[in-house]
Amino acid sequence: MPSAGGPLAPVVVSIGGSVLLTGERDADYLGELAKLLARRGAAGPLVATTGGGPTARRYIEIGRALGLTDVELDEIGIDVTRLHARLLASRIGPPTPSHPPSTVREAVEAVHRSSPVILGGTEPGHTTDGVAALLAVRLRASRVVNATDVAGVYDRDPRGHPEARRLDRLSWTEFRTMVEAGASGTPGQTFVFDRLGADLLARARIPLHVVAGRDLRNLEAALAGVAFEGTRIEG
Repeated sequence: MPSAGGPLAPVVVSIGGSVLLTGERDADYLGELAKLLARRGAAGPLVATTGGGPTARRYIEIGRALGLTDVELDEIGIDVTRLHARLLASRIGPPTPSHPPSTVREAVEAVHRSSPVILGGTEPGHTTDGVAALLAVRLRASRVVNATDVAGVYDRDPRGHPEARRLDRLSWTEFRTMVEAGASGTPGQTFVFDRLGADLLARARIPLHVVAGRDLRNLEAALAGVAFEGTRIEG
């Protein structure tokens, strides 16, 4: 952690593709999200990754039906995440690079020059959650915020179980058990967080905050490191 009066430690946010494009007032949301990221990026180093969501999954379904390999399917998903990053970065404008970095190394170098930095996926086998975790470790980030389509981590999927209970605090051991149970690594799969990412953050002891990505006021609170509604994973 930075010393009092010293530079702020970087923050990394992983924005799910299911948050970016829902079919409901997407342009309005992206415009407000861009303002939020620009504001937080001006306050301290900020890197955001953008997921592929339903758009990527649809392309992956078609590619799988056409007989493409898992590596090829991953590459198609990465292309979609980069389109999302380009859309958001262009809306933010300078000093954010309009052509998002394509590697973790490029993103780390870029955030030392300008903030925020937006990027999509990097290489097959890594989801954008995993990329966010890699960035956090390389940058020695103070936290990772996972902006998703649910309001935290639940004891069961709240989209199919109205009685699901949100878990406001979890240890890394508890959370990794949940991730192991739900993540196979298949291209296009949906799960609470990437297994590689969870392992990296747990080893580095970097907290993960899971919030509803369309609740911009709450998302900004999590990015700012103040009280928020969602799930904290740490310890």
